Amino acid sequence: MSETFQGSQDYVASEELMRAVNIAMVLQKPLLIKGEPGTGKTVLAEAIAKSLGKELIIWNIKSTTKAQDGLYVYDVVHIQFGGEGVDDIEKYVKLGKLGEAFTADDQVILLIDEIDKADLEFPNDLLWELDRMEFHIPETGRTVTAKHRPIVIITSNAEKELPDAFLRRCVFHYIEFPDRELMAEIVNVHFQDLDQHLLDQVLEAFYRIRSLPQIKKKPSTSEIIDWIQALQHGGVAVDRIVKEVPYLGVLLKKNEDIDALRASWK
Repeated sequence: MSETFQGSQDYVASEELMRAVNIAMVLQKPLLIKGEPGTGKTVLAEAIAKSLGKELIIWNIKSTTKAQDGLYVYDVVHIQFGGEGVDDIEKYVKLGKLGEAFTADDQVILLIDEIDKADLEFPNDLLWELDRMEFHIPETGRTVTAKHRPIVIITSNAEKELPDAFLRRCVFHYIEFPDRELMAEIVNVHFQDLDQHLLDQVLEAFYRIRSLPQIKKKPSTSEIIDWIQALQHGGVAVDRIVKEVPYLGVLLKKNEDIDALRASWK
């Protein structure tokens, strides 16, 4: 497997994105990825893992997630009320996703997905571990040091501003929404032998919809893929696509957006 990322059969990456991935690996820094929903932030890590032939470990961040959760969990209740005593405390320590990445026998891809969902202290609480690639477990006296520095991909939907100290330690890349040419490449990855006229009409309607200022939740890449499947399944005549925008509910998910489109579409 190549140690440089060049996209994959299932993931079309821009030149700028591939450069960002590769420079983050060279500098051994986390790659922070931002971009509007549907631009492929999360599946990027899957593509990198597949391209490089490495295991992918995913840490899905929620509003209640603490940095400690990624390191280890200590089962205090079991020790207090269990019948085995405290002579082997190590067995009550369960490594989190960061701990798993550190102790893996081979280098892995670690995806920290949607880091901005957690509270503002979460990114800063990870600075030491991501810098030093180690953490201490006071209950056992053990220090967990990374056998191999994982390739860390961090995604953010920009729901919160991330701390400056954290940003300084990352390589940053914003995934721009694909233009028509790149979107055509992405679509063709998902559909073999797609009729060119159908694709042209779909792209024409799709980008016209995205250009309308009154549309609040613009359709994304996943919506255009689903829409093409719906059009094919329904046997819709190609010439109807731009005129009527069939199966509009596949593209738009808000009543006000559908109403706005119907009022302005010609």
